[in-house]
Amino acid sequence: MIKPERSRGAKEKIPIRKKLFYLVVGILLLATVVTTFFGKKGFLDIQKQKKIYFRLQAEINDLTQKKEKLEAEIKELETNPRAIEKEAREKLWLMKPEEKVIVLKKK
Repeated sequence: MIKPERSRGAKEKIPIRKKLFYLVVGILLLATVVTTFFGKKGFLDIQKQKKIYFRLQAEINDLTQKKEKLEAEIKELETNPRAIEKEAREKLWLMKPEEKVIVLKKK
């Protein structure tokens, strides 16, 4: 028997199992892409966490510098009597008995 020739414009029938397989693979692929970008620990979440990390790292660096400055100031106050006198005059407004203090108003 000779099979009739199919016309070029006619669609081939795809078996239902093959259609179902393609549908499941497509849904899994779509779910993978969506969770990769929008899910917990997805691409967008990782980018947001990186920004937070760099901001906190900069804050740590600033606080470390302030700490070093304060430690140097403490060491200076513990070892240098003139530094103690300077702090007492500037912050506590202390003066020697024979001194007069002139206070200028800021404009």
